[in-house]
Amino acid sequence: MDAEKTGSAAVDGLDARRKRILFRAQHRGIKEMDILIGGYVNAHIATMPEADLNEIEALMEIPDQDLLSWMTGSREVPARVNTPLYRAIIAFRGAQARS
Repeated sequence: MDAEKTGSAAVDGLDARRKRILFRAQHRGIKEMDILIGGYVNAHIATMPEADLNEIEALMEIPDQDLLSWMTGSREVPARVNTPLYRAIIAFRGAQARS
């Protein structure tokens, strides 16, 4: 099954907040961020605990240019952003690149 089909089918079972987060994650404004954040959120949104939902919403408030520069390694990641969730997003991106 491809990720797009499983993601679409899974959306039907999500509550309104999770649907909103998923939409925002996949429609960032910069295609690279749609892929990086949207891909992670699509794969994990159904099982994310409340704390991670809060954190991903806060992360998505950061301007895309800043997030992209941190995620690509062109600028150092601030300590306040370098959380386990942020590192999980980076690891997910790396795993996708290797597969």
